[in-house]
Amino acid sequence: MADLSVKVAGVSFHNPLIAASGTFGFGREYREFYPLSVLGGISCKGITLQERPGNPPPRIAETPSGMLNAVGLQNPGVDHFIEKDLPWLQQQGTRIIANIAGNTVEDYCAMAEKLSDTPVDMIELNISCPNVKQGGVQFGTTCEGVGGITGAVRRVCRKPLMVKLSPNVTDIGEMAAAAEAAGADAVSLINTLTGMRIDIRTRRPIIHNNTGGLSGPAVFPVAVRMVWQAASRVKIPVVGLGGIATWQDAVEMMLAGASALQIGTVLFTDPMAPVKITEGMNRFLDEQGIHSVTELTGAVRAW
Repeated sequence: MADLSVKVAGVSFHNPLIAASGTFGFGREYREFYPLSVLGGISCKGITLQERPGNPPPRIAETPSGMLNAVGLQNPGVDHFIEKDLPWLQQQGTRIIANIAGNTVEDYCAMAEKLSDTPVDMIELNISCPNVKQGGVQFGTTCEGVGGITGAVRRVCRKPLMVKLSPNVTDIGEMAAAAEAAGADAVSLINTLTGMRIDIRTRRPIIHNNTGGLSGPAVFPVAVRMVWQAASRVKIPVVGLGGIATWQDAVEMMLAGASALQIGTVLFTDPMAPVKITEGMNRFLDEQGIHSVTELTGAVRAW
């Protein structure tokens, strides 16, 4: 069998599949289906400095080939995560990535400092949050915003730092380069695309927040394009996500330039997807005579 192990920012994963933040909670529910060690890692539910109740319902809705969500970062807060969830996760035989979110630079830095003293393997910055000190503009939609938040967290973070990039930008390569220049050890992309649906009978948006994040197979071609563009621009590893549902998708995303992968929305329709994707990749690599999955990364032959 081929070697499925990969390394991202100095962290070794026994396979390239990571559960994407916001789709896997802290792993307890999925532990009922299989040992979490089948995953290379888990990017945990996005956590904030204080507990958050999230947005009012309805906040999740199915759409053609995907879903909209505006959960609003419901989570128990960073201290609860460290005290209650992290000890359990340490026993599961997989890498732990803490995804952090906030509305100010100070929020992010405080969490990065706290988590630097814990056994988490990596910190992932969710920069799709509104910067309240800048009038609510998302941190991740300008090069200045990306560089500013990454640099500030880098100065206090003693863990490998991965920046999760928003696709709602004009040039994803520029954003990846800004994160790299500010000290990111890796980037992950794409986060959800902003979308909206309207109930034609009530004339109200189907989500209480009016707009939500679109994920699932519908966004996969956009994600492949953006991963390819980012990987062509930066030297740090790119972790690819956005609509991966099959082993073929996983192979395609790695060919585009991903060093590792995150899977999310597919877990709602098929909790066994990680097992199926890993098995499928193994068979493909053996059939192709490929000895290591790392040989796929960036191997696309563009015209």
